Amino acid sequence: MTERQRLKNKIDKVFSIFIRTRFADHAGYTSCYTCGVVKHWQKLDAGHFQGRGKLSTRWHELNVFQQCKQCNGFRGGEQFKFSRQLDADYGEGTAEEMERLGNQMRKHSIQELRDLLKHYQAKVEELDL
Repeated sequence: MTERQRLKNKIDKVFSIFIRTRFADHAGYTSCYTCGVVKHWQKLDAGHFQGRGKLSTRWHELNVFQQCKQCNGFRGGEQFKFSRQLDADYGEGTAEEMERLGNQMRKHSIQELRDLLKHYQAKVEELDL
């Protein structure tokens, strides 16, 4: 495995923890972004609006939210509901902007990946899980 792949895997893990916990209450519970079911953050996924294969939005905080396994896995991410919720929460056109960004080519340098890893490790530490 290359250093690039190792870094991506590490970022994916810490970013997922950040996404699933950033809106959790003191007991660790939060609601699915698309259906609203409340679960402990450890029972939720980090659901991507634009698929995680799109590196330009893979770790973008407006592209990834906590989702239950039903919405993220069994219902294909509930893209329509996801887009409606993004626009409701962050302003009309947010989903369209995420789609536009997702269609841009992006390759992070090794240093950018290292910086992203440090950034999200620090954010998770601030959450005091």
